[in-house]
Amino acid sequence: MGMSQSIGTASERVLETLVAGLEREFGRGAGEALAHRFVDAEEIDFRWAVRMSERWLGPYAGTDDDGLELDRIAICGQIEGTWFCATMLVDGEGEAHGMMGCRLFRSMAEARDAMRHAH
Repeated sequence: MGMSQSIGTASERVLETLVAGLEREFGRGAGEALAHRFVDAEEIDFRWAVRMSERWLGPYAGTDDDGLELDRIAICGQIEGTWFCATMLVDGEGEAHGMMGCRLFRSMAEARDAMRHAH
């Protein structure tokens, strides 16, 4: 039997789950420091995974040597209690390929407002 969670519910637990897994693997105390390194190294994937809402902005008109057609998608979400709004480059399969910018906010309302006004 499968279990599913909304994007919002999953976003609240992503760092907690990562820390717990790393502590099981590398010992107590190492999990938190390693988790922050993982988040920094894989920022695009983490921000995409924890998004709570998204809004399509249009096609990406940049040059792409691989022939991928990418869309610009504004997202908002939360990591470690900090709200953000980011503009992501996403392919037709829903995979993030890049981030054009990210702004941090103190509240969900500010992040959602920024997402609504992104262009």
